[in-house]
Amino acid sequence: MSGRRDPREPGARGAGALGTRSAPTLRDRSWFDDRGSGTVLTLGLVAVVLVLFTAIALLGRAQSARGAAQAAADLGALAAAQQLLDGPGAGSGPASGAGGEACAIAREVAAANAAHLTGCVLLPEGVVRVTTERRGGLGNARASARAGPAPPGAG
Repeated sequence: MSGRRDPREPGARGAGALGTRSAPTLRDRSWFDDRGSGTVLTLGLVAVVLVLFTAIALLGRAQSARGAAQAAADLGALAAAQQLLDGPGAGSGPASGAGGEACAIAREVAAANAAHLTGCVLLPEGVVRVTTERRGGLGNARASARAGPAPPGAG
């Protein structure tokens, strides 16, 4: 033997009291081992894709609910305005008692379109303003519409 001691032997310089290895140093290549980093990167990318997919799905659902609420408001306003024109006293403008019936019909039309009627206002000259609400992806979608006869002189 050459007189050099094996550093792994108990009592060798740098070894712990029980002969355990010391903390890794910069020269120890196993300290910089990047095994498993691909798995962590893949999991991070999958998480980002899932968050983006969820956000896009919620925004799509909100947009769809907004469109459905607008359709319900449009149809409800048209049905209410038609009721005002065709109700008792048709031919002489909207009848005073037809307002309740017009809003009841707007409520039915909104419900048939899976929306909730939140407002029905009878404006002068037989115009009706209807407001509806429908549950969406990020809360409630609201919409309003007006319908009624064209003003005199409108082309």
